[in-house]
Amino acid sequence: MDLRERFGGYAVLITGAARGIGAATARRLAAEGARVLVTDVDEAAARKTAAGIPGAEYRHCDVGDQSSVDEATACAVETFGRLDVLVNNALGPVAPDRDRFEDEPDAVFTVQHDVTFMGAVRCSRAALPHLAAGGRGAIVNIGSVNAETDFGGHAYSAAKAGLASLTRTLAGDAAGRGVRVNQINPGTIATTAWSGRDRELKALAERVYPLPRVGTPEDVAAAVAFLASADASWITGTVLRVDGGLLAVNTHFAEVLGE
Repeated sequence: MDLRERFGGYAVLITGAARGIGAATARRLAAEGARVLVTDVDEAAARKTAAGIPGAEYRHCDVGDQSSVDEATACAVETFGRLDVLVNNALGPVAPDRDRFEDEPDAVFTVQHDVTFMGAVRCSRAALPHLAAGGRGAIVNIGSVNAETDFGGHAYSAAKAGLASLTRTLAGDAAGRGVRVNQINPGTIATTAWSGRDRELKALAERVYPLPRVGTPEDVAAAVAFLASADASWITGTVLRVDGGLLAVNTHFAEVLGE
């Protein structure tokens, strides 16, 4: 099959799609034939993203609000006539860790849990009946390598780890209805979150990543396209690392041994 037709007739809803991984995923799936609903709370940026993608539409969606999620889901179904793929990409604001864990306020954990974790719960809850009805439903959650090991970020890491657990349990629940649920755990991705930190990105590429570069949003989008497609029709409940070998190879350990 021509990859430009792999998602022909598919309808996709992506959260947090104004920029970065979400926007790249919208472009990738649309390029392969999907009609995409770009959702975000940043209306101006999301409208601009949607306007640049053939067949894409924009809808405001605050994943912290179930009614907003329900309205966005209904919009996708009404606009496209169906819903086949949900990409849970929305992320809560990431705050730097305090010097001491005991100084971390509840609010830092609460917002990450509510947006990053519960946002995926709300969206999955709203989308599942429609995904099941179409007979080829797929949910792809965007996690992080922080879910698997310590890179700092207590609240962020905990929310992403919870998302990985949800991926497994929801995969079991949804399998009987023909809906697959998987997660991608990216490593360092060069998005606007790293703006002004080119020196750090260069150092990470040269000294930390076995494949000597940091990732791009398009790297993650390609993995989403695979897991959402029929090419992955017998894959569910898995977490796919898109991390340049970061968690597989301990470069610092090898360097010490080689000294």
